[in-house]
Amino acid sequence: MSNSLPPRPLRPATLLVRGGTMRSDQDETSEALFLTSGFVYENAEQAEATFTGAATHYQYSRFGNPTVAMLEQRLAALEGAEACRLTATGMAAVHAAMLSHLKAGDRVVASRALFGSCHWIVSTLLPRYGIESEFVDGADLDQWRQALARPAALVLLETPSNPMLEMVDLPAVAELAHAAGAIVVVDNVFATPLLQKPLTLGADVVVYSCTKHMDGQGRVLGGAVLGSKTWVDEVLQPFVRNTGPALSPFNAWVILKGLETLSLRVNAMSRSASAIADFLSERAEVAKALYPFRPDHPQQALAMKQMSGGGTLVTFELKGGKEAAFRFCNALRVIDISNNLGDSKSMVTHPATTTHMRIGAEERARLGITDGTIRLSVGLEDVADLIEDLAEALDAAGEVLARAAE
Repeated sequence: MSNSLPPRPLRPATLLVRGGTMRSDQDETSEALFLTSGFVYENAEQAEATFTGAATHYQYSRFGNPTVAMLEQRLAALEGAEACRLTATGMAAVHAAMLSHLKAGDRVVASRALFGSCHWIVSTLLPRYGIESEFVDGADLDQWRQALARPAALVLLETPSNPMLEMVDLPAVAELAHAAGAIVVVDNVFATPLLQKPLTLGADVVVYSCTKHMDGQGRVLGGAVLGSKTWVDEVLQPFVRNTGPALSPFNAWVILKGLETLSLRVNAMSRSASAIADFLSERAEVAKALYPFRPDHPQQALAMKQMSGGGTLVTFELKGGKEAAFRFCNALRVIDISNNLGDSKSMVTHPATTTHMRIGAEERARLGITDGTIRLSVGLEDVADLIEDLAEALDAAGEVLARAAE
């Protein structure tokens, strides 16, 4: 295989199309799909040398695959990371990043504002293996200082968070974490590698659900873990190799094709999200609308310092609680109800009864997730059609408020 890219640095839009490309001796234009489980050797000696590490040769697609390797190299180049390993899902990426690094007796400090399954890993799974876990409010540096005043092995956080778009001061938390002996793992799925670069802000490891913006068209699942070559090779790779959360070559190929339009999609979706946030903030049915780059976001200055764009997600709270929220969702005709995000199709979800249901009412209240909270993932539809759809659904939700006022 050959790769003829110039040695000079290339910009993100170019890397999204050409980064990591390896052509076979057939000189194909599109990335080749190596839909194979195993590989053959010229002789027994080559097989032995491959297993001892003396020779470089693909062994088995659970360990490595040419199509998967192209995606790993493309994502590493885009992120500015030394190395990347892919997993079957985003949650497999989070799980592998944490469990490969941790052992019994270790301590984890995590931002309270986590996706529901990530919250479960920290709150429920890790203690089963003798790993201490502690949650802090991500926006409160004093809580980080207190939690990291004693040794820790790992810090986990999202910024912006799911679903309340809370920002964490990455450089400040990274400095505290490193002083405590911890590595910093950042779930960067909301910002994407285009709008935020956690590794340049002090993070050690970045994780993604490739299902979201990277595929971004509702087709396949996938996850990615990125970090230093030493950590990936010596810590992460043995774990993923032997526990088996492998990404299929077909899914890797689909995500490779999705990356080609990632910049176009994220930029267009972010512009629409900003306009929709402005629209929602003016509606009487909306108690508050959250978007990282809006002046009324409580952490706008931090968001603009760490991110180059506000992102594709808008979170808002409807007056009238669950009844109004369900009435709103059911009245939508263009926008779908789905717990996915980062898709070319716009989607809403009601976190209290879906993605964050199992963390419990008390924890939701601490995070600011009410029964009226709606998370909107803005897609590629015409923004005027989206606003009209939202307006009609808000009118329907307003009928709940009108009845309550009678």
